[in-house]
Amino acid sequence: MQLFNSTRNYGAIPQALHWLTVVLVAAAWALGVFGDALPKGAPRESGLFIHVTAGIAILALLVVRLAWRLADPSPPPEATEFATWMGKWQDPAARFAHYALYALLFAVPVVGIVLQFARGDALPLFGIAEIASPWPKDRAFAHNVKEVHEILAHALVIVAAMHAAAALIHHWIFRDRTLLRMLPHSDN
Repeated sequence: MQLFNSTRNYGAIPQALHWLTVVLVAAAWALGVFGDALPKGAPRESGLFIHVTAGIAILALLVVRLAWRLADPSPPPEATEFATWMGKWQDPAARFAHYALYALLFAVPVVGIVLQFARGDALPLFGIAEIASPWPKDRAFAHNVKEVHEILAHALVIVAAMHAAAALIHHWIFRDRTLLRMLPHSDN
């Protein structure tokens, strides 16, 4: 098992960071969308705590991912049938999608933190400590921030779904190694 990227595949560390981010985004989004369906009291409070914790973890992982990417650059794109079909648009389209994902992985949790503070609530840090809200509760502001948070979260899930769909199209239609490069044990 290679830890670092090679010229053909992503290493185990970038793969783990990628898939952990996927799981956290899915959990945070599901709890954000369906959290109000949880029974009031402890279950709903626990759901919100997990939602906030997942958001903070996503932000922390993003920092680690970007630092890792600087230290260990991604493998170059492979020459594929898709590259020939897309021509000069492939690289800018792929780059734009990745930049959009990174921007949303940053924006959604940051806006969520602002929302937590706008509600006048402390920001829990993994159940170890809290950061007190720097300003008093403001319902109108919190409502507006919540709308932005939800829109950005839905955009993140849509862009991530398009990213996943593109990987599956590469795998099943173009039959190249794009998806395999991000999967464990993909040395073939």
